[in-house]
This record gives sequence, structure tokens and C-alpha cells, in this order.
Amino acid sequence: MKRPATLPCTAGIGLRAPHYREVLNTLPPLGWVEVHNENFFGGGAALSTLLKVREHYPVSLHGVGMGLASTTPLDLHHLTELHRLCDAVKPQAVSEHLCWNAADGFVINDLLPFPYTREALAHVASRIDQVQEKLGRQLLVENLSSYLSFSHSEMTEGEFLAELTRRTGCGILFDVENLYVNTRNLGVDAEAFIRAIPPDAVREYHLAGYSVMDGCLVDTHNHPVYPEVWALYEYVLQQIGPRPTLIEWDSDIPALAVLMNEAACAQQRMDACHE
Repeated sequence: MKRPATLPCTAGIGLRAPHYREVLNTLPPLGWVEVHNENFFGGGAALSTLLKVREHYPVSLHGVGMGLASTTPLDLHHLTELHRLCDAVKPQAVSEHLCWNAADGFVINDLLPFPYTREALAHVASRIDQVQEKLGRQLLVENLSSYLSFSHSEMTEGEFLAELTRRTGCGILFDVENLYVNTRNLGVDAEAFIRAIPPDAVREYHLAGYSVMDGCLVDTHNHPVYPEVWALYEYVLQQIGPRPTLIEWDSDIPALAVLMNEAACAQQRMDACHE
């Protein structure tokens, strides 16, 4: 039986290296923290620090390098390292992106989109099954920010995710900012996406700030959450309900107090949803 995600239904932050010492020295009131898996593969000082953090806060492990939709075989070394990390940290959730990142022996440091076809669905589902079997736990799959779409897709991303959850028992990490970026860049219908995904499969939300480059919204995670994304998040809360919510900030990282304020804004919206 795959263990489902059990994060507390509160707001958390992405914990990055500039804040490790401050968090451990001051133990601020954080609901939970999320870290990137690959930064802790191989153990060492980074893992030692994370284990100290784990003594005080629930931890979610978030991957950026597995390439669930790649056509090359799953990287068994990567999967083994993730298994070891899960055994050491005992995270409340483990997640990955719905993307590909490798071809012909080359690994691309990006999260790349693919056509949502029945063939791709069967392929990704088999890889998720393999990951969940190895980890002995549920994997959360994140919707992607994208800058192009494929004319030969046979379903929408929301429909693709919904069918993945039915076939594999995986959960959904619903990145609200990614959906907003896609509405602006690609004309994706946000309401249709939300209707398509099964609410019970949604285990976590992500919020972040984007950049605008040549008229295109780019998922850079280096700004506060914009009002338009907050508005979409409020709509999502109304339609699906509160879930553990993360503030992501991965470059131009501000003071910890800024992240905590963003998390407090998310918490206020979750609390209001209960009223």
C-alpha cells in the first residue's frame, strides 16, 4: 500500500541554503518546509542539516530531475538516492514535475513539456508505478508551466493528470502559479483545468512569483506572489478546498521574514475559506 501525503494543512516555505542557519537558530513558526531532493543526494553536511530541520518541522521532498515523461529509462541511481533520502528523512510528501528532461543519453537542466496523448499517458503511468513501488509511498505529480503547446495532444493537462491519478494512485501537487502562467502564455482555461482534476487527489499547492520577459510570463520563482495569482488561489480554495500550501522562492532569495510574510498571506486565505 502506498502511503499518502500527510503534510499539515498549513502554509510552508521552500527552505533554501541561505536560511538554514537562521531557521535552526531561531526556530520560527513555520507550518512545514520543502527542499529539493537533488541537493541532498550523497549525504554529507547538507543532509545532516536537513535531519536537524526535520526534528522541528514536517518536511516535503520535491524533485526537479527525475524526468517522468522522458523516453530514456528511469535513472536507477537517481531513484535509489531518492529512496535512501526518504528512508533517512521520512518526509511527509514526495513530489516530482510532469515533464521530460533527457534524450539520447543527454540530460537537459530544464522541465520540458510533451504532448498529452494516450501513448504518453501509458508511458508516464508505468514510470510513476515504478517510482511508487520503489519508494513504497505515494508520489505527487506537479502540473507544468509551459511556453508552447502541442497540436497533436489528445487531452488537456488537467485530463491527463486526472487519468494518471486513476491509473496509478498518485496525487497531484497543484502549482497555482504555473496554471496562471499557462493561462496567460497559452490561453489555458483555468476553470476547465480545475474542473478536470479530482479534488481528492490534490494533496498540496504551490505559489510563487513569475517574471515577464518579452511579453511572456516566465516561472522564475523570484518575486512575491502577484495579486492575480492570489485571486486564482482563492478561487481554487473555493472549488477544491484548503491543502498544504508552499511559498516557492528559488532565486534572488529574500530575507526569511519576507517568505514568512508570504506564507502568512496564504494561511489567512486558507483560514478564511473555513469561515
